[in-house]
Amino acid sequence: MKRLFSILAITGMMVFGTANATTIATTTTATTVATTIQDDGAEAPAEETLGFHQELKKRFIEGGPGFMGIVLLCLILGLAIAIERIIFLNLSTTNTKKLTQNVEDALSSGGVEAAKEVCRNTKGPIASIFYQGLDRTDEGIEAAEKAVVAYGGVQMGQLEKNVSWISLFIALAPMLGFMGTVIGMINAFDKIEAAGDMQPSLVAGGIKIALLTTVFGLIVAIILQIFYNYIIAKIDSIVNDMEDASITLMDLLIRSKK
Repeated sequence: MKRLFSILAITGMMVFGTANATTIATTTTATTVATTIQDDGAEAPAEETLGFHQELKKRFIEGGPGFMGIVLLCLILGLAIAIERIIFLNLSTTNTKKLTQNVEDALSSGGVEAAKEVCRNTKGPIASIFYQGLDRTDEGIEAAEKAVVAYGGVQMGQLEKNVSWISLFIALAPMLGFMGTVIGMINAFDKIEAAGDMQPSLVAGGIKIALLTTVFGLIVAIILQIFYNYIIAKIDSIVNDMEDASITLMDLLIRSKK
């Protein structure tokens, strides 16, 4: 776990360091170009070049702190849950073939207790299901099968924990963006009504805010949707392995009873 968090921390530092270096390089280049133009006596002023982070920050501020802050909160919470689930699912992944072979060898050499010891020393939901099934072998194959099925449902619930919150944020972010759009348009029409005249300068600000909230809401939904689909695919893969391993365990127990 510590090694995994260290890798994530180093990766984050590298990403932010690269982004900052790119921003500094862009700013330095823009400054050099502007100085060259001034030295040549050009009358046209140099255009200020903003980096990606500066541009994103500028647009976020222009969108207003109200709805933009809520949309940002949806992104932060959604990403936090998604990263936690990805780490948990990766740690829950087990080499099913190796575990099954080890359990089969233990059953052949040392019996049920040796197989239970192998499961105790292996992480992941599949090993836990194996342990519950082996722990009920004294009560018969049917009891072991019921224990495997029941504990499999418990493990599936653990895998899907908090995933529904990500889908909530996926739906909530664009809805908040659209609400900001509607409110921005209402403010724009209020200004037209107060002025008694249709002037582009009166409605430009409101329409701009409306469009920015919609864009940021859609961006948040797209980002979280990618993580959500990956998590669902990972859960389906682990569940399929659990089902296949459960069937294999029952076959091993039946053969060991003969």
